[in-house]
Amino acid sequence: MSIYPFLIPLFALSIPIVAIIAKQMVQPWLALREKQITTEASLIAEKAAQYAAQTERLEQRVRVLERITTDRGIDIADEIEKLRDAPLN
Repeated sequence: MSIYPFLIPLFALSIPIVAIIAKQMVQPWLALREKQITTEASLIAEKAAQYAAQTERLEQRVRVLERITTDRGIDIADEIEKLRDAPLN
């Protein structure tokens, strides 16, 4: 009597058992990984919003500086020339 005929049903039954056990072990890990990814995504979105706000503030400052240089550029040049022409006391 050989042991081999008993191995075939044993292997056939072990495949679904191993699959069920593996599924039970992998599902919590996948849920944890999903929570980690969600948390990372929200942190990245928050940083992106901060960078966008900072970029907007910098753009506003550049607009003000451009306006100062273009609007007052001629006035400033005139003031410099007046100071050159003014007598030294």
